[in-house]
Amino acid sequence: MSGADPAGLTVAAGPASGRGGRLALLFGGLAVLLAGGAVASLALGAVEVSPGAVLRIFLHHLGLGEGTGFTGQENAVVWSIRLPRLLLAGLVGSGLGVAGAALQGVFRNPLADPQLVGVAGGAALGSTAAIAAAGGLLGDLAGPLGGFLGGLAAGAVVYSLARFRGRTEVVTMVLAGIAVGALGIAGAALLGFAVDRPELHSVVFWSLGTVSVATWRLVAVTSLFVVAAALLLPFFSRALDLLLLGDREAQHLGVAVERVRLAVLGLAVLASAAAVSAVGVIAFVGLLAPHAVRLAAGPAHRVVLPGSALSGAVLVLWADLAARSLHPPVEVPVGLIVAVVGGPVFLWLLRRTRIQHGGWG
Repeated sequence: MSGADPAGLTVAAGPASGRGGRLALLFGGLAVLLAGGAVASLALGAVEVSPGAVLRIFLHHLGLGEGTGFTGQENAVVWSIRLPRLLLAGLVGSGLGVAGAALQGVFRNPLADPQLVGVAGGAALGSTAAIAAAGGLLGDLAGPLGGFLGGLAAGAVVYSLARFRGRTEVVTMVLAGIAVGALGIAGAALLGFAVDRPELHSVVFWSLGTVSVATWRLVAVTSLFVVAAALLLPFFSRALDLLLLGDREAQHLGVAVERVRLAVLGLAVLASAAAVSAVGVIAFVGLLAPHAVRLAAGPAHRVVLPGSALSGAVLVLWADLAARSLHPPVEVPVGLIVAVVGGPVFLWLLRRTRIQHGGWG
């Protein structure tokens, strides 16, 4: 795919050999960053554990070790605290990254992000409402399911407000998304006082997010939704590539535009809702991850979707490591770390998109 579209999501494609080299470099580099972040997250902290002891703890829990070479405290810290936190950070980053890539493709807009288009705020409100109303009945599934419905409703409202004469207005989408998202987070924070989960009472939890709430149970529930969405979304890669040409052109090329849009939007909301219900709102992950992949490997969604999931995991994992290392024993909200990077990038993208649209006045 080559050329450029009004949304600024496509770039010229290079030779096949060059693309293969970029792909190898991209995924190899992300794998190294992910592995390095995982080792650092498990080893570093108030209780330092050597990489050798971490390995022996893993072997012990897999039934391959003798249970020696580490203390009981090290075992508890690594297996019960740091490993669930590491896995939750990776899942949340993957969910937000792949959701952002999918939303940018389906809206044909480089500024689409679960938080910026209001999906995250809607998911926060839906998640809290579901926990308050049906937490006893649905258990741990209440948050993600309620978040899915709330995020879907918020996305539909923002999309309907942004559509005008057959096109999506960038400024309207961003402004409507900010307003809907703010209402959702405010509603979630207020409703959180009726829910018997202390972390939901905090406005900081919903507006900046934290991975410190990680448990094995939360990891298991979150993985059900994030993994399902991350595995299904790449099947829509070709349709998303064609949607970048415009609805009419895509339909002429055999794409069932509305069905694809609804399916992709539903899966993107599912991934982001699971992430939000688990850790609160972490902004800009769905903006930064896809753009980093596109800059490195081009616009094809068969690369962008899995690449965004992996780069999102890397981003949240390293941001969480920074959040608990900057000022110990106090933890900085992980969303604050990501926002320091994401805010300037968003402003740059906003300016570039305005130039490509020829201004919005």
